[in-house]
Amino acid sequence: MWVSNQSSLDDFILLGFSDRSWLETPLFVIFLVAYIFALFGNISVILVSCLDPQLDNPMYFFVSNLSFLDLCFTTSTVPQMLVNLWGPEKTISYGGCVAQLYISLALGSTECLLLAIMAFDRYAAICKPLRYPIIMNQRRCIHMATGTWISGFANSLVQSTLTVLTPRCGQRVMDHFFCEVPALLKLACTDTHVNEAELNVLGALLLLVPLSLILGIYVFIARAVMRIRSAESRWKAFNTCASHLLVVSLFYFTAISMYVQPPSSYSRDRGKIMALFYGIVTPTLNPFIYTLRNKDVKAALRRVLTKEFWVRTR
Repeated sequence: MWVSNQSSLDDFILLGFSDRSWLETPLFVIFLVAYIFALFGNISVILVSCLDPQLDNPMYFFVSNLSFLDLCFTTSTVPQMLVNLWGPEKTISYGGCVAQLYISLALGSTECLLLAIMAFDRYAAICKPLRYPIIMNQRRCIHMATGTWISGFANSLVQSTLTVLTPRCGQRVMDHFFCEVPALLKLACTDTHVNEAELNVLGALLLLVPLSLILGIYVFIARAVMRIRSAESRWKAFNTCASHLLVVSLFYFTAISMYVQPPSSYSRDRGKIMALFYGIVTPTLNPFIYTLRNKDVKAALRRVLTKEFWVRTR
């Protein structure tokens, strides 16, 4: 059922919910719709941020980075999920699995740091409004964004290499939807305590440290917001921060559940549910939570669409 005669012995088999075949068609439809919404939402945010000069500020620069990251993440995992859910074969090539592992882990690591940078941007805007243009100048924003991407891909290179080099003794059946570190370590036929320790250390550095910084920053932001006299300004600041905090909560809850504990302790279905959440749900919701309900973004989207309409009708 899962592998054809033409499949290579190096291919991996991704079981997904093969033991519950009645779920595959509904899940295919749900994943497809979610993927379309993720593409629409994230591409819209990127285009509007780039095309509308009124959104040319640090906040939307980092938001467009987040949208591009989510767009790449879903594209690296969801199409393969859809193929496996639709057809009888549940395979992925060795090279495809390694690429998926490296890219998804790199993007997830980058998002950890990017969310912390976005919290610092909100701190500078609310707590240091007069110095904000100096603190978050264009050059510094580009350097910070570049640093997060380089750090994320460097971390992925270390973790992916250690995971791929772990002996599997021919085991290639993963009870998962896509290739990730915990699922691959479960195939190991040797002691994986070193890998698990490394995973927990890097996971703590990339998850718990940025999360602690975010929470600390929001303590200062909360104090500053409470000192704002204008109710409208206070609500606007709270609304922006609430959106970011919701995105942070969705991402860090699932990431910590997956990576800051030994992979050997994962339950059979828990890892799948968490993976579906941060692999599909979070990237789909992020643009709608953070920007598409924002008045400035909706106004910019209308301006861009109106301009495009007039250009086409001339």
